[in-house]
Amino acid sequence: MKAKDLRERSNDDLKELEKSLAKDTFTARFKNFTNRLDDTSTINKTKRDLARVKTLLRQAELNAAPKAEAPKAEAKVAAAPKAKKTAAKKASKSEAK
Repeated sequence: MKAKDLRERSNDDLKELEKSLAKDTFTARFKNFTNRLDDTSTINKTKRDLARVKTLLRQAELNAAPKAEAPKAEAKVAAAPKAKKTAAKKASKSEAK
């Protein structure tokens, strides 16, 4: 399936497709384990299609949610100390040499 085709579907259709793809992935893996699967590439194909569907559902969920600025500011504050720590580690390693 192509993402272009999936974008044209409604969220309800995508949710149903997600369930069927998850079931297909499980059955393909089970058949592969019991040596009854002829084409093993179907496992990866269904996994990729499932990931595409989940991505589109998540994008729709994020677009529907109101945008809040507060979580972004917290993420930047949390990331700043880590950058300082890695810079300090690099400086100590270069001094040790």
